[in-house]
Amino acid sequence: MAENPRRPMSPDDVLPPVEPPSAGFLVQLFLVPGLIVAIIVGVWLSFHWLAHLGNDPQAYVRTLRRDNEGRWQAALNLANDLRGPGGSALKTDPRLASELGGILEDESESGRSGEQTQMLRVYLCRALGEFTIPAALPPLIDRCRDINNPLVARAAVEALAVLTQNLVDAKQPAVGPEVVESVVLASRADDAGLRSAAAFTLGVVGAKTSGPAVERLEGMLADPSDDVRYNAALALARLGSVESLDTITEMLSLPDLPGPVAGSAPDDAAQSKRYKRALVVLNALRGLALLVDATHQPLPGAVLEKVKSLSSDPVADVRAGVMALDSKLARVAPGR
Repeated sequence: MAENPRRPMSPDDVLPPVEPPSAGFLVQLFLVPGLIVAIIVGVWLSFHWLAHLGNDPQAYVRTLRRDNEGRWQAALNLANDLRGPGGSALKTDPRLASELGGILEDESESGRSGEQTQMLRVYLCRALGEFTIPAALPPLIDRCRDINNPLVARAAVEALAVLTQNLVDAKQPAVGPEVVESVVLASRADDAGLRSAAAFTLGVVGAKTSGPAVERLEGMLADPSDDVRYNAALALARLGSVESLDTITEMLSLPDLPGPVAGSAPDDAAQSKRYKRALVVLNALRGLALLVDATHQPLPGAVLEKVKSLSSDPVADVRAGVMALDSKLARVAPGR
């Protein structure tokens, strides 16, 4: 019996049967990429919107008054815009300063204590510090006095230092005694970080050589925190007080720590200590320069010997700091 001729095999015969796509496949194919694109577009639009807030100061105010968790980002952007090249008009806007102060006051009295609420207050303080008009002072003074909230009080204290210098540069009236009083109050807080910031700011807002700021700073030289004592000494130097010299000499005397042994694993803790020591010594050298600027007098011989010993310090930045101070001293006391 004749055999039926074998039909050639079609490529379709070896393919699996075609099934309609499942819902999960369609979600992965269309919905997930769509969501990713939507998120990217949303983020871009958010930044685009925030970037254009600076064109309308009241847009910032409206955004900051909304009861949502993202307001702190608007406050941060405002602080950055005030520092930026286009911030000149914002810095002199009394209405904006008053509105921001009102928002800060409302937030402080709200009783909310979440992290984002705290960050909103911090960035509002920083924004107010960038102004160049006295209208920004009152809300910062109030926050300085709230030492039960050291995070915000510290931001206000630091902002007062910036604002005070801005007022001087803009030839605005000098800050009044209430500013010094509020920072002195902050300097008595339990929080060492707040005391340290207050010590620095007292050197900016205080009167030279005498007055409540100098008196408080002299007391802070005995603070149990090294950072507080060091900042107090630098502030006194800025104000022209030779009472700063003992602590500054102590800062200059901090020994350099040995570097890592070749082939050993890096020691991050030791490296951090070396970095901090170098920073303290550099600040001490700058403090001496501030004292010379304030008094126009040469430094005592013992201090000069300590400075000279640092001319061969292992840290290049310290050696450069010594050279810079020597140049300044040569102008004050030629031929010393």
